[in-house]
Amino acid sequence: MKSVNLYIPLLLLLFLAGACGTKKSDGASGALSDDALLDTVQRRTFNYFWDGAEPNSGLARERIHMDGVYPENDQNVVTSGGSGFGIMAVLAGIHRGYVTREEGLARMERIVSFLETADRFHGAYPHWWYGDTGRIKPFGQKDNGGDLVETAFIMQALLAVHQYYAGGNPQEKALAARIDKLWREVDWNFYRQGDQNVLYWHWSPEYGWEMDFPVHGYNECLIMYILAAASPTHGVPAAVYHEGWAQNGAIVSPHKVEGIELHLRYQGTEAGPLFWAQYSFLGLDPNGLKDEYCPDYFGEMRNLTLVNRAYCIRNPKHYKGFGPDCWGLTASYSTDGYAAHSPNERDDRGVIAPTAALSSIVYTPEYSLQVMRHLYDMGDKVFGPYGFYDAFSETDNWYPQRYLAIDQGPIAVMIENYRSGLLWKLFMSHPDVQQGLRKLGFQLSSDTPISAS
Repeated sequence: MKSVNLYIPLLLLLFLAGACGTKKSDGASGALSDDALLDTVQRRTFNYFWDGAEPNSGLARERIHMDGVYPENDQNVVTSGGSGFGIMAVLAGIHRGYVTREEGLARMERIVSFLETADRFHGAYPHWWYGDTGRIKPFGQKDNGGDLVETAFIMQALLAVHQYYAGGNPQEKALAARIDKLWREVDWNFYRQGDQNVLYWHWSPEYGWEMDFPVHGYNECLIMYILAAASPTHGVPAAVYHEGWAQNGAIVSPHKVEGIELHLRYQGTEAGPLFWAQYSFLGLDPNGLKDEYCPDYFGEMRNLTLVNRAYCIRNPKHYKGFGPDCWGLTASYSTDGYAAHSPNERDDRGVIAPTAALSSIVYTPEYSLQVMRHLYDMGDKVFGPYGFYDAFSETDNWYPQRYLAIDQGPIAVMIENYRSGLLWKLFMSHPDVQQGLRKLGFQLSSDTPISAS
């Protein structure tokens, strides 16, 4: 009897030891189901745009540095495109119950109030504002006016918000009406610079068109052309898409990278950084989507992701840590400033950005979850109060505890799209979006034209 009494406490101690081993501090992501892990990462990342938001505007700070070091004193500068991604992340957070519907509505009202009075240029927003005043902070000397690409990113989000609230209570419907007014005030046609059949990225009240950046595909800017065609007040003709974005078919360039087939021409490289597969598709649903230039946008973006993964596994520059559970090259902080990392030896600096693989979860769920578990098991070195830090390099033992809004946002949004398709459903349900897609000749699967229903 004495031996039994000793044996039971021993079993209890072993059980407790095993239970303690499942805690986050012990790095055992295996203790979490896929859904629990996804929710943990989504909730932490949501907090960047909720707890970490700039208080006056409610928008996303361009950057949050946990070390408190801001060489340009820009801790209260907010970003338009990154805020668009963050607005969608907040919508997902409301849906998940991270905050109440009432709290979410109050935040959206604060954001829209800021956007109604902040600097705009022919209806288009700049890249950055000072969050306390709404006045523009130049992104560069001549980049001190409208930024049509960043405007598209924030409008993509606002149209999703519109659909979320358009059928709600009177207060929610009033907010949807205010969003509709902002949407209708963007003068996409102006950014053709004299009715050319191409869209220009920038315009400045001081420097005019001196930035001289006509936007051609393929890159992250597809959503800009779709929204420009969709506008009910300043919509551009279809020729702007076909001649400007698609360059009369020159966008089509079948080729292989890492033995994987790609159909489109990627500007300046054979396979672009992974944000090219993400930013336009936070609201635009790639599933079954095609047009005369791409027979399968989901398949194309999945293959672009697989190229990125295959390159990192091959790891021709022999960086430490690269492999099946640690891949992902995109634009992010880098060991020397900020850089667009791509799957080629010229643009590969040995820097992994968690957003690259995690925001690709809609395309490569099994592989993205593998990376997510590995990063989670790396612990506090890469995981902080607002989710995974922006980037790291094992080769250089470089682990800055810093965040960028434009990288955090897609993580939370694409996790939600993977879990429920929420942001896709909202954005694609907007009648103006459907009209724009029809105008440009987009189709869904089975050769079915985009429907307004």
